Amino acid sequence: MKKLIVALGVGVICFSCKDEVKTPVDYAVLSGIITNKVEDFTLMSSDRSFKETIIIGEDGKFRDTLRVEPGVYTLYGGKNVTKVYLEDGSDVVINADISNFRETLSFTGKGSEICNYLEAKVKKEQELKGEGNSDFTLEEAEFKAKANKIKTTLEKMLSETEGISKDFVANEKTELNYAYLSSLDSYSKFHSFYAKKPDYVASASFLEELKNIDYSNQKDYMASTSYKQMVNSNIMAQSQKKMEEDSISFDMANIKSAAAIKNDYIKNDILYSTAKMGITFTGDIQEYYKIFMDASTNEEHKKEITETFNKLKTVAPGQPSPKFVDYENYAGGTTSLDDLKGKYVYIDIWATWCGPCKAEIPFLQKVEEQYHGKNIEFVSISVDRKEDHDKWKAMVKDKELGGIQLFTGNDFKSEFIEDYFVMGIPKFILLDPNGNIVKSSAPRPSDAKLIDLFNQLEI
Repeated sequence: MKKLIVALGVGVICFSCKDEVKTPVDYAVLSGIITNKVEDFTLMSSDRSFKETIIIGEDGKFRDTLRVEPGVYTLYGGKNVTKVYLEDGSDVVINADISNFRETLSFTGKGSEICNYLEAKVKKEQELKGEGNSDFTLEEAEFKAKANKIKTTLEKMLSETEGISKDFVANEKTELNYAYLSSLDSYSKFHSFYAKKPDYVASASFLEELKNIDYSNQKDYMASTSYKQMVNSNIMAQSQKKMEEDSISFDMANIKSAAAIKNDYIKNDILYSTAKMGITFTGDIQEYYKIFMDASTNEEHKKEITETFNKLKTVAPGQPSPKFVDYENYAGGTTSLDDLKGKYVYIDIWATWCGPCKAEIPFLQKVEEQYHGKNIEFVSISVDRKEDHDKWKAMVKDKELGGIQLFTGNDFKSEFIEDYFVMGIPKFILLDPNGNIVKSSAPRPSDAKLIDLFNQLEI
């Protein structure tokens, strides 16, 4: 009888073990110790659809259970950045010292093999490429040879790494190939800039390997970030051409180019990523929205863009403008929007760190000079962070910025900025003398259409 009980006990244990093995794990665990912590870290997917703050305790310890799609994620805190591969069942342990992050970074635990490969890949690629973008100064043959060496070296490193799944190896080989092709694809414009050859165009033989690329390959689009970048680059080139040929704005050309993509998955993804910001910039929101809705087949995307569209109608032409109150004026005191009633108001939303914003400054200064003394005020609103207040003041002085220079004190979180759904800068807004909106996405100073608009309004 005792033997039977023991046998049954063993059987129960075995069945329990068997059941436990079969139970799927639908989460990943990320833990470790970050010594000399300065701030919490952020974990983000390559398409930015997933973003999670990793809370690090005062003792440097952290542990998070995450439900994520299988893939490579970026983990960053300040200037410290690394790549982490996560999937269901991963239990990755990360240790590092912030005072010497790159040299002390280590990965252990289940799934750490891919993480270690990704870290080694970054270091090897930087070593082979050299400092900064110096490789783009190389002539065609030398550049291609270096790009090919990087590809073959990394492929060898991948093949020699143990403990990595066949699926990851296959996807990574696809990525390495497209990374190589992508470097050839971008060579022309970067060589032109860094080698200071403004009229340079890559030879047909150099670009031969790009001739037969299929830009509608869904499998590669999902597996390779470099392929995805190439598809987006191709759409941007098509948009530029369409803009010039059809004499339409770039944002309208861009949404039309995205709508013409043949593969539904790729089309939906690019339509969505384009429209999220593009709809806040476009000068014809009704037409832009219609193009998006007619082309997209993703109901969640359509719902989100519709919500944005309905909000943006509150800042449509003819609507009373949202107001700002008591913004700090560089000239002294404070200024509110109501102080400017009685004149047209051309508002430039910018920041000292924004390259495209600074590129508009000479054009804005020229327009200000041209319309000096006329029925229009030029207002520049800085969305710099509070701690960059002195940088703002210094740039206003150094660049001799004219018009009315204002500082929100609360960057993009200011109510006026949020009311206009500002998602990117520079952004320009034109109001009429009654404080109503003429255009919530007015032409830039560098765009000749701005003067055409001023002429139509008889400013």
